[in-house]
Amino acid sequence: MAIYAIGDLQGCYDELLRLLDFIAFDEHSDQLWLVGDLVNRGPKSLETLRFIKSLGNSAITVLGNHDMHLLAAACSVPSSNKKEALNQVLVAPDRDELIDWLRHRPLFHHDEHFCMVHAGIPPQWDFYQTKKMAETVQKALQGKDYKNLLKAMYGNKPDIWSPILRGTSRLRFIINCFTRMRYCDAEGRLDFNFNGPPGSQPNNLMPWFQVPDRKNSDMRIIFGHWSSLGYYEGHNCYAIDTGCLWGGQLTALKLGEQVERFSIDCSGIKTG
Repeated sequence: MAIYAIGDLQGCYDELLRLLDFIAFDEHSDQLWLVGDLVNRGPKSLETLRFIKSLGNSAITVLGNHDMHLLAAACSVPSSNKKEALNQVLVAPDRDELIDWLRHRPLFHHDEHFCMVHAGIPPQWDFYQTKKMAETVQKALQGKDYKNLLKAMYGNKPDIWSPILRGTSRLRFIINCFTRMRYCDAEGRLDFNFNGPPGSQPNNLMPWFQVPDRKNSDMRIIFGHWSSLGYYEGHNCYAIDTGCLWGGQLTALKLGEQVERFSIDCSGIKTG
């Protein structure tokens, strides 16, 4: 069985199909790992969700920030603005089935060789802490009071991990790490004000995967979320959001002792 990790889709369904043709993906023998952000901004969020769901165990996706936003939007009255990217999902006849399926996706996935998150892992967490924190949010998200979590998840505070965090503050921090983080300072304090490429950030900030002595440096981590970073391989990390939506590429990594990269060029839906 071949395992392919694929970067952020954001509703770019046609490009996904082209990439799967390019790598000769066989849903009966191969498996896809998707780094999240299946939906939003691109033109075919609904088709993308339906397709990934239809693959069953042949596709594993973690939740990204845009996926979480869709879940939150589904707790409110759907917008009547047909140009809104998520509205096609919110008014679909199979909306509830799709939302329930998405709500039961993990924030963290791993096998014995690789780990996958959407955005990042704070430097204070090792593998076991990362797994525990993901399971904490997943339990809440899949529970009967999930709507309260989704309504309370927005915000940039707290911005640094502490084991004394409790309740909504703890859950919000965990969600922000897995789905939103890019930069932090040397202590692991998250920064959400800057999203440019490495080298252009303020002097006190660094990419989360370059924090000295981070406790997860022994994990081989696949992530997306950061299109301005582009493809990156180093520090035991693999960044695979190569900006399909913005006219870059859609990337798949064939996972093994040595990873093999496959990319297709994308015309781009967004230009700014």
